[in-house]
Amino acid sequence: MNDRSKHDHSGWEEVVLAARKRARTRQALMVERFGLSGDVQYDWSMDDARITWSRAGKVFLTGRLTMIGSVSLAQRSWLWSWANESLPPAVLGDIERVRRFGEENDHPVLPWPGFDYHPELVAEARVVAAAVLDADGLWAESMDEVQLHFLVHDLAPTAG
Repeated sequence: MNDRSKHDHSGWEEVVLAARKRARTRQALMVERFGLSGDVQYDWSMDDARITWSRAGKVFLTGRLTMIGSVSLAQRSWLWSWANESLPPAVLGDIERVRRFGEENDHPVLPWPGFDYHPELVAEARVVAAAVLDADGLWAESMDEVQLHFLVHDLAPTAG
């Protein structure tokens, strides 16, 4: 979407505000309900789009990951996962729905393959993606000069 004149800024602000409220509530509930603070370790894989949490070596929670996108700090840019051909298909989940939502509602940030990195715009994109895909929570991983941003779905406690 190259026509920036179509962007409904007030509509975008409303979507972001509702998505932020939803994300804060869901994130707090996820952390509290499953005890995801303190001495918790995690392991994740993009190949099978899974994340597990453990304590004292025992897995107590599993979930499914959808990669939202990535930030290159060196290039100061954001790339949506749906535009990144190097990612395993499993970790893409239903991310195409976020792109379509942007097209259908004239919110150009969502269907642009990438954009210049602005922390606030990335935060907005993340929470809107979480709302569109009804995620349980948000999760990020930083390494070297890259930030990876994910949604967490289908949380399931494990017996143990």
